[in-house]
Amino acid sequence: MAIRIIGVTGPSGAGKSYLSLVLKKKGLPVIDADGVYHSLLTKNSDCTLALVNEFGKEILDADGAPDTKKLGAIVFSSEEKLKKLNSLVLGFVIVKIKEIIAELDKKGESAVIVDAPTLIESGFSKECDAVVSVLSSKEKRIERIILRDGISYEKAAMRVSAQNDDSFYKDNSHFVLINDGDTESFESEIGILFENVLKG
Repeated sequence: MAIRIIGVTGPSGAGKSYLSLVLKKKGLPVIDADGVYHSLLTKNSDCTLALVNEFGKEILDADGAPDTKKLGAIVFSSEEKLKKLNSLVLGFVIVKIKEIIAELDKKGESAVIVDAPTLIESGFSKECDAVVSVLSSKEKRIERIILRDGISYEKAAMRVSAQNDDSFYKDNSHFVLINDGDTESFESEIGILFENVLKG
């Protein structure tokens, strides 16, 4: 496969999706693993059936598809449940991502960004030519999650606590970007990354 795969990851609220958005504006195709995951959450899909088998029918909405808010309330309450969710859905998501990458490769794209919160845990990072992690302080992340998802401080803090610490990402990445300042500073860092890594 000629296409270069650049994996982007990091804990919730750090800013990895913003990094991917900036790179998309620079003309790079971006695969959003969360988007792929949600596309698989349809009534009676293999992914949905696997989730119901593990977490029960109470996670379904009135149409028979998983309700992500109900599911999130369950899995973000403990690290163990979050890991269980990831282990269940990752296989389905990775298969779909590989299909999309193959299509982009056929079209002649030189590189693709795979934006995935569990890029490293899933093992897909080993298939990437470079892994970039976006990190930020816990308080900044909590603040962003509250603004983004409209949840309480306590719930946002619980979500942050259920995820891996910074050392996990640093130990498993080729590049690390810190997003604790303003967007202009972060975009400058992304620009340097784009020039030195993605076009390298």
